[in-house]
Amino acid sequence: MTFKTIVVHCDADKSIAQRVAVATNLAVRFGSHLVGLHVRAPFQPPAYFDGSFVMDELFKIYEDTTASDQKAALEAFTAATQGRGIVVESQTLDGAVDRVVARRARCADLTVLGQASPEMPGSTPPDLPEVVALSSGRPTLVVPYVEIRQPIGENVLLCWNSSRESARAASDALPVLKTAKKVTVLAFRSGQEEDDETDVKAACEWLGRHGVKAAPSDEAAGDVDIGDLVLSRAADLDADLIVMGVYGHTRVREMVLGGVSRTLLRSMTVPVLMAH
Repeated sequence: MTFKTIVVHCDADKSIAQRVAVATNLAVRFGSHLVGLHVRAPFQPPAYFDGSFVMDELFKIYEDTTASDQKAALEAFTAATQGRGIVVESQTLDGAVDRVVARRARCADLTVLGQASPEMPGSTPPDLPEVVALSSGRPTLVVPYVEIRQPIGENVLLCWNSSRESARAASDALPVLKTAKKVTVLAFRSGQEEDDETDVKAACEWLGRHGVKAAPSDEAAGDVDIGDLVLSRAADLDADLIVMGVYGHTRVREMVLGGVSRTLLRSMTVPVLMAH
C-alpha cells in the first residue's frame, strides 16, 4: 500500500503555501500523482434583501472574489509543485465545498486539508476536516495554520485505544509509518480495561511485521482531557505527526464529533492524520 493519489485542497487561506508544501513533499516521497483541488462555492444571495444593492452588483462582487480566490489558490499550487519531478494536476469544481472535497477524496489515497484559520473565518467551512474524514472513507491529513517543521512523518505519534477507528487510522497511515524514523504507539489506561497493555504490545507487534519499529507508551489517563494529553505527549516526544482515529458521524450539515478529535483539531500544532 502507498499513496498513489494525493489531493490537496487549495483555497485562498493564508496558510495555503504550507499546506501545499506538505502535500508536495509527500507526493515526492511516495511518487504520487498530486491533485490541487479548488472549489468554487455557489452564489448565495442575502437572506434579507433591502434593495440597497441591486442583485447584479452583488453577483459581480461574488464573481470578482471567486476569480481572485481561484487565481491565488492555483498560483500557490503551481509555485510549490513546479520542478519537483512529480505528476501534478489542478482541478476546479463547483459546488458546496465540503461535499465536493469529500466526494473527490473518495477517489484518492490521501486528502490534505488545512485547519480552520481564525484569521479568515468563512473562507472555508470550519468543519471541513471533520466532514471529509467522517464521510469520505479515506484518510485525511490536516495541516495546522501555524508554522510547522518540515518534512513531516519522521517522528510519529500513533494514538491507540483498540477501537475500529484507531485500527483503521494505523492501517491507512502505514505508508508514512514505514518510512518514519521513530514511531510511538500511545495508549492511555482508563483503569477499567485489563487488556490495555496487551493490546498496545500487540499493535506494536503487528506494525513490526510491516517493517515499522514502534515503541509502546502505555500511560494512565487520570482525570485530564485525553486530547490535551495527546498534544502534551506529542510536544514531549517532539513528534511531527499525530495519527488517530476520528469518532462521530455526519448527516448533511449535522456533525457529532468525539471530544478527543475536537480538541486536537482546535488546538493542534503538528499535522494530524485522521481516519474513520
